[in-house]
Amino acid sequence: KYYEQGARFAKWRAVLKIGEALPSELAIEENARGLAMYGMICQENGLVPIIEPEVLSDGSHGIEKCVQVTQKVIAATYKALHRYNLLLEGTLLKPNMVTPGQSGPKVTHEEIGMATLTVLRRTVPGAVPGITFLSGGQSEEDATRNLNAINAAPMARPWNVSFSYGRALQHSVLRAWLGKKENVAAAQEVLMKRAKANSEASQGKYVSDGKASGESLFVSNYSY
Repeated sequence: KYYEQGARFAKWRAVLKIGEALPSELAIEENARGLAMYGMICQENGLVPIIEPEVLSDGSHGIEKCVQVTQKVIAATYKALHRYNLLLEGTLLKPNMVTPGQSGPKVTHEEIGMATLTVLRRTVPGAVPGITFLSGGQSEEDATRNLNAINAAPMARPWNVSFSYGRALQHSVLRAWLGKKENVAAAQEVLMKRAKANSEASQGKYVSDGKASGESLFVSNYSY
């Protein structure tokens, strides 16, 4: 039905939270299994599954804890994808970046870039063609600078590393538009600026002009 209407990609988001004794091994395994089953169904129907295991940034944990949990989650996800015989070349991964919890110790963009890339190199097979990050409640500026840091890190990346942002791409655009016809051109200009900035970040070539919004877009226990 959806393929006939022109759909070629599908997305499934599976969320986990860091906390005391969280996420549980059962939660990790069940989320991975659900993503693998969805991916198998997509490929059987001619669609490319976007696999989205998200570790939420809620909490006061440090970046080291996020490294540990995100690594375990992504590793479990690919183990499940293999178990369900997915063609990895026909998938995309949409993970969280490796960051401290929202109320945790602050770190630099470069530290986030290195931590994120380290986790990906340990867990994501080179057969996967692309990794498209979610923004996870980061500000527009942070999401762009962290993506840039990942692509500028001095380590090999066998996959294309890009973005699939919602809030961090749309926030300023919606604020400029306000649902008014007379604001459409202005909103389109803002969208082009954000798209260009993230395109440059996908190549490790972004240089901040200080004009992007630094407003946090974090929403506790975010769902949609």
